Amino acid sequence: MNTNQPTSDLNYDVLIIGSGAAGLALALNLPSDTNIAVLSKSDLNEGSTWYAQGGIAAVMDDNDSVESHVTDTLRAGAGLCHKDSVEFTISHSTAAIKWLIDLGVDFTRRKDKGDYHLTREGGHSKRRIIHSADATGKAVHTTLLEKVSAAENITLYDHYIALDLVQQIDPASKKLRCAGAYVYNHRTDSVEAFTAKSVVLATGGASKVYLYSSNPDGASGDGIAMAWRAGCRIANMEFNQFHPTCLYHPKAKSFLITEAVRGEGGKLRLPNGERFMDNFHELGELAPRDVVARAIDHEMKRLGSDCIYLDISHKSPSFIASHFPTVQKECARYGIDITKEAIPVVPAAHYTCGGVVVDKNGQTDLQNLYAIGETSFTGLHGANRMASNSLLECIVFAQSAAKTISEKTQTILPLEAIPQWDESRVTNSDEDVVISHNWDELRRFMWDYVGIVRTQKRLERASHRIKLLQKEIHEYYSNCKVGNDLIELRNLAMVAELIIRSAMQRKESRGLHYSMDYPERAEIARDTIIVPTNFAAQDIIVHHG
Repeated sequence: MNTNQPTSDLNYDVLIIGSGAAGLALALNLPSDTNIAVLSKSDLNEGSTWYAQGGIAAVMDDNDSVESHVTDTLRAGAGLCHKDSVEFTISHSTAAIKWLIDLGVDFTRRKDKGDYHLTREGGHSKRRIIHSADATGKAVHTTLLEKVSAAENITLYDHYIALDLVQQIDPASKKLRCAGAYVYNHRTDSVEAFTAKSVVLATGGASKVYLYSSNPDGASGDGIAMAWRAGCRIANMEFNQFHPTCLYHPKAKSFLITEAVRGEGGKLRLPNGERFMDNFHELGELAPRDVVARAIDHEMKRLGSDCIYLDISHKSPSFIASHFPTVQKECARYGIDITKEAIPVVPAAHYTCGGVVVDKNGQTDLQNLYAIGETSFTGLHGANRMASNSLLECIVFAQSAAKTISEKTQTILPLEAIPQWDESRVTNSDEDVVISHNWDELRRFMWDYVGIVRTQKRLERASHRIKLLQKEIHEYYSNCKVGNDLIELRNLAMVAELIIRSAMQRKESRGLHYSMDYPERAEIARDTIIVPTNFAAQDIIVHHG
């Protein structure tokens, strides 16, 4: 493994943009003679995978079945899941977990029997969440990174953020193909050109478009924005999942209280101690996340309360310490003893259910460009992602994409040299306050107007504001030298526009999209597909149903 050792021409077989579970799993599933570059925009452990607490949903018990997991996923997706994609993902779930176990991921076992402990989360009818205490993402990511670091054919580049994809005409098909990317090197404050036969977008989601988010700072929708600018279709961006329970404390930054707390008996309570979830859904605290988030939002607004409370204190201290050590430790930092008192929580933007349209191999509309993980739209999540299906999707589609890429790599015709980045007409900005002001304004109006509950009037206000912001950002981007904040702001603004456009097109309430103007669900379930004006790539049809 090489770390930050650029070759003279930065020419690779495969360029993977993103170093979370999806990107690293794909790198490990490619043949060992494949020359691979993996880009991380920050530290290698700063992606969403590292912070994922709950676990991975998979069929691991004799009392469970693929059919049951499929049924639960379809139900949670509110009629918009692509059944073929759901069946494909879940039928590969057991093999995906076995691959992680074989790599050395230390999943939690039951002390009495020695087999793997499976927990239950919202929307699941069975205990099928395999986990590593309450820090599953960290366990998975640590193992994947350890294996990637030991691979001689993989070069890791940290603090590199991709700006845009590079396209060329393929000599064989005469169609546009992806041939690499321009990438900003934060350490040298310069832009470098990476050439690759195949490029994979594994950049995660776009939850940082909202003021309150459970995601790390890097979740700025970079892959979605780059794919859109390259002419790829984007689907179902109106479905933004708000995790119901993030720790509410003035000094706590985006700390998520895992869904497993409710799965193991945690109760949601009003400030006066009263439970309320039974008034909203027959499953109470185990209702799907969209229902729980809206219920909390409703009660907070009804009462004028800053938060509600999640109570697991009725469980024994030993149970809490063994099941939720991370949550217990983090809450204790702020003076909250979860063995004796309830946890103050609020909803926060958590997961982007839409993304770049792909097929079962992760192939996008642009030849040689792939998207996997939260960046992609596979049809698995529908209108509402069911808990712990996301890491599963990362592994399953990383493996299927790797198979396709390895089969095609040898047949890809030579690429042309990529022109160097031209900075001859830009200047250093002395007004970085513009970036910070626009960043704050964007995230605030998205939270206020395009949040958990929406109206057409709010969406129209958001649409007007995003157009003004984008004009300002474009002018700044065209005249000033790029940097991390400007790159992310440009991408967030693009993703915000796609979310707003998608939400305005959906004249119903379904799953994560709730409109006060259209409270009923339409009889026919349809995806929202946004098509760029320059759409002229190879034909890929993602069938619904």
